[in-house]
Amino acid sequence: QVQLVESGGGLVQAGGSLRLSCVASGRIFSMNAMGWYRQAPGKQREFVASFTISGTTNYADSVKGRYTISRDNAKNMVYLQKNSLNPEDAGDYYCHYHARYWTQRTQVTVSS
Repeated sequence: QVQLVESGGGLVQAGGSLRLSCVASGRIFSMNAMGWYRQAPGKQREFVASFTISGTTNYADSVKGRYTISRDNAKNMVYLQKNSLNPEDAGDYYCHYHARYWTQRTQVTVSS
């Protein structure tokens, strides 16, 4: 079993920054299997960022250059640094492991 706990959501002004954190525990074999999705109101859940099998990073086009996914293997932590936020970045963010284990939603609100 894998447990994921996410933190760091909240309200931010447009143009501001926010960092989400996700800590994993349990049977974690590779931090490369972790990533982030988000779901805007009335929309489908969509991919945001993840690590590839080789450990490089992968981003949705809409966040490239503004978001950075990183990790601390020693702490089993994954982070999502979000900069230059705009109202389209608002929604519920989810951290996942192997797209099988998911956190509870963390809400991000961006005020214009």
